[in-house]
Amino acid sequence: MAITAGAIFLLLLFSHSLFLRAQEESTTQPAGEVNEWPVYGGSPLDMRYSPLAQINRDNVQQLQVAWTYDSGESGGLETSPLEVEGVVYAYTPTQKVIALDAATGKLLWKFDSGIVGRQPDRGLATWSDGQHRRILAGIMNYVYALDARTGKPIPSFGHNGRVDLREGLGRDPHSLFIALTSPGIVYKDLLIVGGREPESLPCAPGDIRAYAVRTGKLRWSFHTIPHPGEFGYDTWPPDAWTYSGAANNWAGMALDPQRGIVYVPTGSAAADFYGANRLGDDLFANCLLALDAATGKRIWHFQGVHHDLWDRDFPSPPVLVTVYRHGKPVDAVAQTSKQGFVFLFDRTNGKPLFPIEDRAYPPSPAEGEVTAPTQPLPTLPAPYARQLFTEDMVTNRTPAVHAWALEKFRKMRSDGQFLPFTVGQDTVVFPGYDGGGEWGGPAVDPETRILYVNSNDIVDTGGLEENTSQDTTGRHVYMNQCAVCHHDDLGGSPPDFPSLRGIGSRMTQQQISTVIQQGRGRMPSFSNLPPQYVTALVHFLVGIEDKRKLQQAADEGPPAKLRFAGYGKFLDPDGYPAVVPPWGTLNAINLDTGAYVWKIPFGEYPALVAQGMKNTGTENYGGPVVTAGGLLFIGATNFDKKFHAFDKSTGKLLWETTLPFAGNATPATYEVGGRQYVVIGAGGGKDLTAPSGGVYVAFALPQ
Repeated sequence: MAITAGAIFLLLLFSHSLFLRAQEESTTQPAGEVNEWPVYGGSPLDMRYSPLAQINRDNVQQLQVAWTYDSGESGGLETSPLEVEGVVYAYTPTQKVIALDAATGKLLWKFDSGIVGRQPDRGLATWSDGQHRRILAGIMNYVYALDARTGKPIPSFGHNGRVDLREGLGRDPHSLFIALTSPGIVYKDLLIVGGREPESLPCAPGDIRAYAVRTGKLRWSFHTIPHPGEFGYDTWPPDAWTYSGAANNWAGMALDPQRGIVYVPTGSAAADFYGANRLGDDLFANCLLALDAATGKRIWHFQGVHHDLWDRDFPSPPVLVTVYRHGKPVDAVAQTSKQGFVFLFDRTNGKPLFPIEDRAYPPSPAEGEVTAPTQPLPTLPAPYARQLFTEDMVTNRTPAVHAWALEKFRKMRSDGQFLPFTVGQDTVVFPGYDGGGEWGGPAVDPETRILYVNSNDIVDTGGLEENTSQDTTGRHVYMNQCAVCHHDDLGGSPPDFPSLRGIGSRMTQQQISTVIQQGRGRMPSFSNLPPQYVTALVHFLVGIEDKRKLQQAADEGPPAKLRFAGYGKFLDPDGYPAVVPPWGTLNAINLDTGAYVWKIPFGEYPALVAQGMKNTGTENYGGPVVTAGGLLFIGATNFDKKFHAFDKSTGKLLWETTLPFAGNATPATYEVGGRQYVVIGAGGGKDLTAPSGGVYVAFALPQ
């Protein structure tokens, strides 16, 4: 049969397109040299481990500042920088992306999107085809692809260099808030992302999505709130997928590049503390998901909390490590939790490597609420945070403080984990809403299979109250969106949630409106609120009478009979935790056996140290890094601003220094020009009573 020239041309064109597609699919994310830190967490496995040993137990006392970079901005830092090919990539507090010379800290370029980002940004992602490298940066609701050499957006990615994460979620994009506060993870030519979302309705669904790194086109989505016909749909009310939200991955992910499996922890569904409009187990909220990284297909899942009513998100990326069972290696995934648990699974099939028991818990006394009858708890390892707050654990810092706290405690309900909230009485949440384990996550030494995790041991409280504000005015907006943190009397819960009383004398109406729409620090953006809602809310906050009726947003779902009465932190009159120390710990756990290798208090209050009260531990945010040099590096402690190096085998403190601001970020370590560096972002920002900044400090041995 004769073949025409046109047919030959079409055949060649088709073959060429297949070749290009195969080339695109085969492109893999370079793992980086062992002396680099090319991925958030050090590698796709998220072990926070470095094989570098130039800095070690014997010489760590000689560490000195090698360079600093001061962004000149305030607001705090949670960024763990990347280091690739002699360049450090990081954020400033307002989400400008910077590239620094890894040996000197000299600024090479800065990308300013024009957006003043006020959300935390914990890291970046990077991709290379072997010739050109891209930096993939989340800035509020956008993902930018930047040329790693120049910092300029790549026009062929998305729309003029960026993708809007609000799009493609099946709802009006302009009514949604989503921010990429933890970096996506790169698999071949895909960037897989989640995002931070509000904790009350209206709220976007927490879809996990994969975008083509070259073009920004959406490749796949996984619905964490299943649609009709999808697995898990029957664990929600039939129409919940149209209005419910969250069940999102805000904490980051880990990847098994060889198997092509991405491990995705998710948070609770909105609203966090009263679930009458989402009755059921609520898959895939509070889950560890194992997804096919190429297609988004579910391989297995584990739900850590059924029908969560306590904000028990899985708070950090899991860790992939090979452990030993009966002398044989097993590729595993370890997930830490706010409750203080370590869950360990065979990463291929989700089989628990330590037994998990379903334990019965009491039903909810709240109208319209139906709690799950059981919750899963691992039998090993033992929890790294205390589980039950009892009378004998009330602070004894002074006799007067003890008497005050004891009187308060006797008015509370305290019976351990998963005690449902009730109306009119505070219920103890211990460990508190911020853990236990938090977003800093653990580190694992692959040689010893020891997991290192820092933990908070602070008591929080919560409860429910009647949702009497149905008048759809500014007060209604405040009660539904703001009172959860700032309370119905605007008094807040300092220091985490400041008082809004008299805010009109401290800020203009425009400044208040800007903070509502953009967010600031711990406070998310409420860009999902219609303009008339924002105006009415600002008028309420500054005391202007505004009786205009507002139409209820369609995606708020059915009106709730009850609502969360607001966060409470059980602090004594001087602002210290009203529980006996330790208030923060650092833990080393053998994943082969589940046994503890060591456990120490972590952090101090300088004012208490001056009074002779040492080793109390403190709240801590930001994770550890472990090295082959026998060291564990960690900042994290809120109030003493220290950066520490511990002996990873014993927990002995070998070195520490004071940073310009608290190091509430996970450090990174790398080698350039034959010299090992350890760098940490020091910006504070978690303690609202202290100044904040945005400084990167790198340490090295003397040359």
